[in-house]
Amino acid sequence: PIEERLRDSGTPDPLRTRLARVLAIREFASRDLALPDNGSYRSYADLGRPFAVWNVFAAPEFSVKPVESCFLFAGCVSYRGYYSEEAARQHAAALAEKGYDTYVGGVLAYSTLGWFDDPVLSTFIQFPESEVARIVFHELAHQTVYVKDDTMFNESFASMVEEEGVRRWLDRDGSPVQRAANLESRRRRSEFVAFMLKYRSRLSDFYARPAPVEEKRAGKRRLFAELDDEYRALKASWGGFSGYDRLFSRGANNALLASTASYSELVPAFRELLAQKQGDLAAFYAAARDLGKLEKPERNARLSELAKP
Repeated sequence: PIEERLRDSGTPDPLRTRLARVLAIREFASRDLALPDNGSYRSYADLGRPFAVWNVFAAPEFSVKPVESCFLFAGCVSYRGYYSEEAARQHAAALAEKGYDTYVGGVLAYSTLGWFDDPVLSTFIQFPESEVARIVFHELAHQTVYVKDDTMFNESFASMVEEEGVRRWLDRDGSPVQRAANLESRRRRSEFVAFMLKYRSRLSDFYARPAPVEEKRAGKRRLFAELDDEYRALKASWGGFSGYDRLFSRGANNALLASTASYSELVPAFRELLAQKQGDLAAFYAAARDLGKLEKPERNARLSELAKP
């Protein structure tokens, strides 16, 4: 429990300060954001590794649609997670041998969807306060609304909650410097997501055209070379900000594009839904739950309508 860590004289002062702020963030989440008021993020665990899990994303050679893995409680998701980086990379290598594009990404935290009280982790406690708040709000959002077999819905919903939650947290407790940094971070993230979704759409359109295999492979190489060039230009426009470089450390491919879409494609639709509810988060959550009860084709159609300019 964090309270015990705060009382423990052996807790280093920097960690003590950060954990005390986490408790303030946690109270804000339930009181001001209508997120679950339970035992999650009221305890702390030092995992002794850089990530909580490593997720493996995979997509066919000529598709940006992710390969799904299905589980008893979580349903089907567009990735498979491993507690061991070695095991994750072994799984990715096995998929690559079968011709799939793969991407392995370290994950700082994950939600057990309310089945257990999720702890604050050593994997993200050292981050800036707004980033810690973002992760806590995102993972609590999964406990609020979760739809089986729809990763894009779930992750886009949680991304919208984190975005709005951090904005409100900084409006209340943030400094002008923190608020400015958050606005700049959101601008970069928005530009990056738009860039990745553009290439996902371009590749999807290209793969849909009938063509010989070698011609498709040549076109795929050309499009990903263009992606690399445009990313370098985008990075230069940010003054050299390199926060997204790790995503490209092993080269961009279909699986990387699929992973980005999972977390962001439906965010504009959820923004509009929140606006329709006049910023009332409880009403927004209720509306999202109602969407989650629909069959997937109808749900996607409703979200497409919401996302229209």
